[in-house]
Amino acid sequence: MCRCLPTKTRRKRKRRLKHNISLTNLIFTRSLIKFYIDLKIMTKEEIIKKAYVERDVSWMYFNHRILQEAEKEFVPLLERLSFLGIYSNNLDEFFRVRVASLNRMLDRNLTKDMEAQIKKSLKTINKLNESYSKEYTEAVDQVFRELEVHKVRLVTENDLNDEQKNFLTQFFYDKLNGSVNPIWLNEIDDLSTLEDNRIYLAIEKTEMENNDEDEKGKKKKDDKKGKKKYAVVKVPDRVFGRWVKIPSSDGFDNIMYLDDVIRYCLPLVFLGFKESSYRAYSFKFTKDAEMEMDNDADFGTMEKIALGVNSRKKGEAVRVIYDREMPKDLQKKLRERLNTKELDASLAGGRYQNHKDLMSFPDCGHKELKYEKWTPIMKPEFLSNESILEQIRQKDRYIHVPYHSFNGYIRVLREAAVKPEVKAIKTTLYRLAKDSKVVKALITAARNGKKVTAVVELLARFDEESNIKWSKRMQEEGVNVIFGVEGLKIHSKLLYIESKKGNIACIGTGNFHEGNAKIYTDYLMMTARPKIVNEVAKVFDFIDRPFSPFRFNELLVSPNSMKSRILRMLDTEIKNANEGKEAWVKMKINHITDTDMVAKLYQASKAGVKIDIVIRGNCSLVPGIANLSENIHCVGIIDRYLEHSRILIFANGGKPRYFIGSADWMPRNLLNRIEVLTPVYDEDMQSDLLRTVSYGMRDTVNGRIVDGKGSNEFVEGPAFRSQEELYKAYQEEIKES
Repeated sequence: MCRCLPTKTRRKRKRRLKHNISLTNLIFTRSLIKFYIDLKIMTKEEIIKKAYVERDVSWMYFNHRILQEAEKEFVPLLERLSFLGIYSNNLDEFFRVRVASLNRMLDRNLTKDMEAQIKKSLKTINKLNESYSKEYTEAVDQVFRELEVHKVRLVTENDLNDEQKNFLTQFFYDKLNGSVNPIWLNEIDDLSTLEDNRIYLAIEKTEMENNDEDEKGKKKKDDKKGKKKYAVVKVPDRVFGRWVKIPSSDGFDNIMYLDDVIRYCLPLVFLGFKESSYRAYSFKFTKDAEMEMDNDADFGTMEKIALGVNSRKKGEAVRVIYDREMPKDLQKKLRERLNTKELDASLAGGRYQNHKDLMSFPDCGHKELKYEKWTPIMKPEFLSNESILEQIRQKDRYIHVPYHSFNGYIRVLREAAVKPEVKAIKTTLYRLAKDSKVVKALITAARNGKKVTAVVELLARFDEESNIKWSKRMQEEGVNVIFGVEGLKIHSKLLYIESKKGNIACIGTGNFHEGNAKIYTDYLMMTARPKIVNEVAKVFDFIDRPFSPFRFNELLVSPNSMKSRILRMLDTEIKNANEGKEAWVKMKINHITDTDMVAKLYQASKAGVKIDIVIRGNCSLVPGIANLSENIHCVGIIDRYLEHSRILIFANGGKPRYFIGSADWMPRNLLNRIEVLTPVYDEDMQSDLLRTVSYGMRDTVNGRIVDGKGSNEFVEGPAFRSQEELYKAYQEEIKES
């Protein structure tokens, strides 16, 4: 792959960008502080306190909104369990990535102010985590109490009848025997060498009193009387699942945690040892998820990433959660062997860990305890006998998943793979499904003699192994696989189809991933507009030569010029507001943390620009500050689908400009990734984008006000659920077509 900069230079740039971006998330850039001071709005101290929410603190507020969704009484019980699982899984990843990153930064040669700010952030995170943890435990207990009303209950090893005991004994010999292998705690110095993010049981084995008598009828002395030994057992949930359904009783469906099954079976685990009593306490630990890659090693990109994935297993423990009933001496032994630092989170939790498994809790036939299924809609053009490629040449097409079926995109890709007039296909791939129809279509195209290029981002966090697997498969089938750009993640969602009858491009907000398309809300635009299509082709050239001076007129491309062009469009809104013209911004985005963007939005608000934002996650904005951000309104939506699409709409003096794409307003997206936003010209799609944002701002059922304080109050007004109303609208459109 061609590169215009020497390798050493690129490495330096990568390290410099990574360092600067990390610090930007914690320390205010001069632009933000200077903006306030120039306007004499507030002091620097007031800025830090009132007008900017640190990225990771805002993320904790976001995840709390998910927990709050699990606490709603009108949400079906099994869906509440699912939200609790999502909350737990999110938190695990957050500690593996973000908290680990903060801890690594403390090892750098930082100024006292920077070090103090990081420590303050960590303390705030841990304080919020402790508070939310108590709320979480209460929510889990409440849901399971309500499930008992529906004759579904959790039982422990202490609640079993004879039939159930016999069932579990047989279950042990049939399945668990050989898969539950204790490790003596005094035989291992470093528990962090074990696999993280798994459930472990710390076992206290106490030998029973010796009742044997000697020849004179006296009890034999036993120096080991009451002797305690400690062992650790990994719960094999990935093999057998977390839930075990045992024989019913009293009209109830009985479910056990696999952890409790093992607790019951501990005498069988230690067969051959002296009779003992057993107590088991769960714990888990989370490691630093950052990969270590040897860039100087004589390996190709794929090999480096594969080695990096293995290095993740050696990361330091950054969070430990343990059963609060665990004895103090056992707690101490575990922490010592996990080598936890002073600022690492060590949190007393409940009896069970890794609640992400709540997402897969068995329904026991109670379909009424889940959301009614919304079948994805197949738009008529994708069911037509007419060539979909030809239909795209006639008019821009789009889908909005999961409301619309992702099979519409598969139809486009499959037709391109077999049509003789198609000569080449290029696409970017960030995450891939386990049984990827996208990859299968690309392989089909290659087998049909087409030139197929797939740009695969191997550094898609936690999906590296899957991406490596599919990359090898595509290479074997003749697909030209490119592994992206050193120092620049390729996060754009692009497809380019070269055809004798006219080229076509697809530009989206989400991954070409069938699984994601069932739960993430994303737009995908398909167009034959030459100006856009030609620039999509140019993006692939830019990927090959990322530091070359490419110029884009239609597309907004980072790190090329996306940020500067967005800032200019905001400047236009400010100018129009000052001149009394129509001036507003409506947008839907996942994250806003870039300080230049925050400063510009405040400047726009102060000028009178009305700004509506539907936001999912991190939000460093503080809306509602008088004479600063009173014209900014932010709403966060947590519902059955994960809000993921990025939409930007600018009033532009009465001639609105519409954009969709892959980029959030974070330093990593604007400076350290290849991202693409495309203008939207089709009036039907423009109307739909405006409706989506407007519905989001109106949501009173699942919409929460994002105020920079984590209060997460509901939006006021008549009952209105944006996702439900959108689905109904799409259904009506199908009926009318």
